[in-house]
Amino acid sequence: MPAGQAHGSFSPSMATPRNPFPTVDTIIEMEGGGIVLIRRKNPPPGWALPGGFIEYGESAESAAVREAREETSLEVQLVELFHVYSEPMRDPRHHTIATVFIGQASGTPRGADDAAEAAVFVEHTLPAPLAFDHARILADYFAYKRTGQRPRYL
Repeated sequence: MPAGQAHGSFSPSMATPRNPFPTVDTIIEMEGGGIVLIRRKNPPPGWALPGGFIEYGESAESAAVREAREETSLEVQLVELFHVYSEPMRDPRHHTIATVFIGQASGTPRGADDAAEAAVFVEHTLPAPLAFDHARILADYFAYKRTGQRPRYL
């Protein structure tokens, strides 16, 4: 090791690693039927599953419940881990990895935080456009509910 260089020290020639951002989304099943989607206030536009970035020191489960509450005003009970979506182009802003949960709630969703609106939909009434890869996630979810088959990894 060269003189003056400590073992494990940072070298200016080393590139800062670029890692995907961890996110969560929750498919909220309502007690009376249907699922909750939010209309986004910020780009990219469209309707989306409630979700967002996991904060430092926060578990994915806690982030899913927090984001759902912030965006829909609902208290959500997570019931299962659905799937992980990590296609690098799933979010046009940057590479994200989404852990998607299924949760349950009752009450009336109200858009809050960065959600302009929150509403309940069923498969044949989904709004357009859907943001990110949420059309794929929802297609996988509705297929899972019909068949019991989880999405396959590519």
